[in-house]
Amino acid sequence: MEDQRNALLHTALFKQVRPEEADQLLPHLQRRYYAKGDTIFREGDTDHRIYLVENGRVKLTRESSDHRIHLLSITGRGELLGEIPVFDPTGGPRTASAIVMTNGTTVSSMERSAMFDWLDEHPRVAIDMLQVMANRARLNNERIGDLVFMDVPGRLAKTLIDLAQRFGEPSEDGLVVPHDLTQEEMAQLVGASRETVNKALMEFTQRGWISRKGRTIIIYQPGKLIRRAHQ
Repeated sequence: MEDQRNALLHTALFKQVRPEEADQLLPHLQRRYYAKGDTIFREGDTDHRIYLVENGRVKLTRESSDHRIHLLSITGRGELLGEIPVFDPTGGPRTASAIVMTNGTTVSSMERSAMFDWLDEHPRVAIDMLQVMANRARLNNERIGDLVFMDVPGRLAKTLIDLAQRFGEPSEDGLVVPHDLTQEEMAQLVGASRETVNKALMEFTQRGWISRKGRTIIIYQPGKLIRRAHQ
């Protein structure tokens, strides 16, 4: 229960909540453990649950009409999944599938009805949630702007910095970022072809900014990437 409370209080939607208020939600959280490749929910599902990633990583994907899979985003420890149908008045359906990326991933879920009953008792918290949702909308608009105005190396640099901030692990060699993405998935995150992204990765490697080891990137000069992302 203590782990669940800590995870809940570190999410963007609940970080302003007092511990005693969070405790009222804990009995409604259902914890499950997942292996790599497991599905938490599928695109088109009509359930009304919100999910909290306590440990591990989950990717959100969408499938096109010709069955191509596109990676939308990655969710990590302390982040929420599936909030759109919870706060959408229609209640669904889900617009993406949630696929587990790492073994030992722990996810807790809560029914929409339990959350809204809690919000009725703590209406002040709804203001904080609206602010968080507005910030997410702002970030989505920024990403759309990046696709229009920023070149591929700039978008790649920005993506690497984002992954490093969320999942990076400091080491003597540099900042180790175990992203667990295929080349195609990395290209989808950047919003470009695999060939173009690989060319940009090679350029960053030749400049000594990064190195690649399988599905891990080591960042040696994050400042160079930050500047490249803002060119």
